[in-house]
Amino acid sequence: MSENRLARETSPYLLQHAHNPVDWYPWGEEAFARARTEDKPVLLSVGYSACHWCHVMERESFENPEIAAAMNAGFVSVKVDREERPDVDHIYMQAVQSLTGRGGWPMTVFLTPDGTPFYGGTYFPPEDRHGLPGFPRLLAALADAWRSRRAEVVQSGREITESLSQTDRLRRSATLLGDEILFSAFSGISSQFDEEWGGLGGAPKFPQPMIWEFVLRFFKRTGNPYAKRMVHTTLIRMARGGMYDQLGGGFARYSVDAHWMIPHFEKMLYDNAQLASLYLHAWLAFGDPECRRVCEETLDYVLREMTDPAGGFYSAEDADSEGHEGKFYVWTADEIRAVLGADADRALAYWGVDRGPNFEGTSNLFLAGEPDPESVAPLRRRLLERRARRVRPGRDDKVLAAWNGLACRAFAEAGRALGRPDYVAAAARNAEFVLDAMRHDGRLLRTWKGG
Repeated sequence: MSENRLARETSPYLLQHAHNPVDWYPWGEEAFARARTEDKPVLLSVGYSACHWCHVMERESFENPEIAAAMNAGFVSVKVDREERPDVDHIYMQAVQSLTGRGGWPMTVFLTPDGTPFYGGTYFPPEDRHGLPGFPRLLAALADAWRSRRAEVVQSGREITESLSQTDRLRRSATLLGDEILFSAFSGISSQFDEEWGGLGGAPKFPQPMIWEFVLRFFKRTGNPYAKRMVHTTLIRMARGGMYDQLGGGFARYSVDAHWMIPHFEKMLYDNAQLASLYLHAWLAFGDPECRRVCEETLDYVLREMTDPAGGFYSAEDADSEGHEGKFYVWTADEIRAVLGADADRALAYWGVDRGPNFEGTSNLFLAGEPDPESVAPLRRRLLERRARRVRPGRDDKVLAAWNGLACRAFAEAGRALGRPDYVAAAARNAEFVLDAMRHDGRLLRTWKGG
């Protein structure tokens, strides 16, 4: 199959799958009508364009003619961009978490023709590996169950639906916030705090900006010194680690280790917008110039790399370039010496490269000591100029209204607080763009791409 139905879509993620041999459908009634007519279950695959493991599963399974043939024979396959359809993603992610106790992307869910989930997970390898069933074996088992043990499948779907309904009823019975709830929430967060490296728990570690906004506000409300320490430790550790792009600014989505050193390299607009706001609020609360610098470098990254000429902000940058995760960002010592010559030893020590490779034989940069941004600025600029010649990761250039709202707020707040008229102008231009280009018949549209 040279081209499937996804070729008519505008989502960069769906278009990435337009030439798979899988007979993909976008989300909609057409797919479910076919499932009912042919009496087949629906295979729902949800991801997003910057997702590394989504690309891995595509290469291993969706581009494999034999696996695609099994999908086409036994299922009606539906592809969803979670950023276009967060409602669909949310519903079925709850089901996967109920089934497996965890979630993530790519999300793989098997549905009855009426949309009821009966089995699900995230990434599945092409053969049995690391305790996960191989995707072909899973397809065969579920197709057989649908044909020969239909009652069990339907019952499984009913049980999942009832479990989700109970959870929803509990969620709707929420009470108003009061001091007891606030102190209880802080107690729960502080019990998971990593005293040395900041953040919560162990690996993997996510930045979780809304949690740290809560802890920061809790400190401002109560004066609790431990809350201040928690926020400050977390923000400084993240900013000095490899999850933060030490040359170009901006944060990757999460760290695979507990020390913020090695990220999954995709950069998301919503993360960077919220983190820029968080670092701004921390600077206003603590007066730490490092927080101000990280806020500005993050917003400068968004302006430089994630801004549409019309004024919208793009959604994400991929983790991979030239088929390798992180290739755009990592360095060898020899590469740095070739760029910096006699100045290389200082850079190697400053960004921790002299400690040896930390990512697949190369080095992902981090601050090995105290920051000294002014003195290393010429070195940073030269390395950034050389890095710009590399093949950039793919960029998801769709504009999402909700994420643009987060970024618009970050630019407006930072522009006012930091005396940056360029940030204020970016916020105003973005607001005008959203109101002019993303409204139809009085309704705010969720997504825009290329007009």
